[in-house]
Amino acid sequence: MTSAKDLMPPAETAAENEPELLRRIESADLVAFEVLYDLYESAAYAVALRITFDEALAQDVVQDAFISVWCHASRFDPDRGSVKTWLFAIVHHRAVDEVRRRRGTESFPDPEADPPPPLTRQDVWAEVAERLDAAKLREAFASLPEPQREALRLAYYEGLTQEEIATLTGTPLGTVKSRTRLGLLGLRRRLTDGEDHSDGLVGARAGAEGDR
Repeated sequence: MTSAKDLMPPAETAAENEPELLRRIESADLVAFEVLYDLYESAAYAVALRITFDEALAQDVVQDAFISVWCHASRFDPDRGSVKTWLFAIVHHRAVDEVRRRRGTESFPDPEADPPPPLTRQDVWAEVAERLDAAKLREAFASLPEPQREALRLAYYEGLTQEEIATLTGTPLGTVKSRTRLGLLGLRRRLTDGEDHSDGLVGARAGAEGDR
């Protein structure tokens, strides 16, 4: 069975393949999303941890950042920088926002400050990252059917493969794949449709059918 890891591009060609991954993600290609996640999840977590100094909060930041990439892949412009720079800018600003929100008046990084030393390069995606509303994302996530939320949480928060999720939950692999895909599509719809939520019922019904 082909998995995201089987399709992982060699390190030396990763940067060349990233724009194509984003184009595929924009077309709701879940495999491309998993490849990008596998490429940068660890590095993104390191960035978030250096800002938050909190393992659980850093994991939340990374999860939110990758789901934002899934929902807003169309905003990426390869002429303005690399996918890695865009992703890490989202992580950086999301981490700063979360530290500000959770720690109140305690000391937190300046949102206009440069990223951590390993990322000291021009952050051309700051404005884009700031437009990705973390609160709206959490609200959209909470509105998904519970089986879809569980699949996404285990995959992109706990870092489990779909096979591991199937084993852990006692759910057929095909159902896990369906829940994951429907969950991501549901998030995209909720974050891009504005006030039109008519398809939310369609997504919920599809999720129910996939959960049988």
